[in-house]
Amino acid sequence: MKGALLVAGTTSDAGKSVVTAGICRWLARRGVRVAPFKAQNMSLNSFVTADGAEIGRAQAVQAAACGLEPTADMNPILLKPGSDRRSQVVVLGRPMADVDAMEYGALKDRLRAVAVESLDRLRARYDVVVCEGAGSPAEINLRRGDIANMGLAQAARLPVIVVGDIDRGGVFASMYGTLALLDAADQALVAGFVVNKFRGARELLQPGLDTLRDLTGREVYGVLPWLNGLWMDVEDSLALDNRPSPVAPVSGTSGGILRVAVVRLPRISNFTDVDALASEPGVVVRFVTSAAELEDADLVVLPGSRATVSDLAWLRSAGLAQAVRERAARGKPVLGVCGGYQMLARTISDDVESGAGLVEGLGLLPAAVEFAADKTLARPVGEAYGCRVSAYEIHHGRVTVDPPSAASAGNGGRAEPFLDGCRVGAVWGTTWHGALENDGFRRAFLADVAAVAGRDFIPAPDTSFAALREARLDALGDLVERHMDTGALARLIEDGAPEGLRTLPPGA
Repeated sequence: MKGALLVAGTTSDAGKSVVTAGICRWLARRGVRVAPFKAQNMSLNSFVTADGAEIGRAQAVQAAACGLEPTADMNPILLKPGSDRRSQVVVLGRPMADVDAMEYGALKDRLRAVAVESLDRLRARYDVVVCEGAGSPAEINLRRGDIANMGLAQAARLPVIVVGDIDRGGVFASMYGTLALLDAADQALVAGFVVNKFRGARELLQPGLDTLRDLTGREVYGVLPWLNGLWMDVEDSLALDNRPSPVAPVSGTSGGILRVAVVRLPRISNFTDVDALASEPGVVVRFVTSAAELEDADLVVLPGSRATVSDLAWLRSAGLAQAVRERAARGKPVLGVCGGYQMLARTISDDVESGAGLVEGLGLLPAAVEFAADKTLARPVGEAYGCRVSAYEIHHGRVTVDPPSAASAGNGGRAEPFLDGCRVGAVWGTTWHGALENDGFRRAFLADVAAVAGRDFIPAPDTSFAALREARLDALGDLVERHMDTGALARLIEDGAPEGLRTLPPGA
């Protein structure tokens, strides 16, 4: 099999990422050399490749579905919003500029060429490339400079399938409307539809599928059922609102549960760090936005942030900063990761990200942070609790921990090494993302947290996060194999969109 396909969606979070991953896994299991691709990704969840390039984390997971190490070509353009109007533009894994929406428009022609070149390199190396769109192709206000949807499809002559989330309602209208709003040339590349997150009787849905086919002249390639417990790495925090319960069953532990509260910062990034915690039997993970929600937590996590100083100000205004300080004073566990670690320091000097200059941190760790213009992108390896730990780093803030001879931190005690960061009492901090995916380290850390918190909890001895992720990817491959017309899908990938597809008004 040789060819390519673009998976578009009627909306953000319609299921493009998981459908793309599922198609990738289905093809890889058939022995096809397949790779994922997303021309332009707007996400605060990112990953570092083996050669130090930053890409969207969804594409890293899709690469895993293919059995590949991710590369910068799989996501050549990554936008990381720092505010409602400005984003950092990462090109082929390296920061290029911080721009607003209008400034970004001036870069579109150059970036489209970069994206097409990356896609060409992947198509030369692999049999099939499964591309994921961004947002919706029917965002007609953005069509002129589009890189990720129909602009890419036109440039590379890609057949397109459109995914719709039936759980939200209005799926037939959104599918028909998405197609009808495209101009005639774009409509000619849209071959059909996929219904996602269906729960119910298929026979009740069938009349709608038949009518959609009659109205559009296009097939529905599949109806994917709702799959409980499936949670893949996602692109933005909006998807947290639809996150299924991440609580693993208590069986397998020696008793009790461990409650983890993750502060949902306004510019939260790489919140996928805590997915590994949620994989542990008996660990309950919640995302919280108020001080009251921290009260019954055994562990509070301050996660990564794209806007550390701004999110720290929000933490204070919401009363969460004081709540975190008070629980640390009582010896209750707190973990800061990357931006969250920076917030725990005494001071933050930032003339790069926020331009705020010197800002007071929470003072819970004896450290100072200084933002550098160059971004640290690395795949470090270390040891903690006697366990090997591999992780990745993505940050502008450089943290310097006081030497042991210096004065103690505000919550008492002196700093002990913890990965690349430090620990004082019940407060831990590190810039390493993904550390909790290391099974031995995660279990040892949770056992330490439980002991400090006075909780009767011992982690299960055999939980494998890597095996769980593989099982989820296999589940996606199964969805595609069992619920999509894979024969028609294979023909579409090889032959492209059928000739003579109907053009709907007003696109006509």
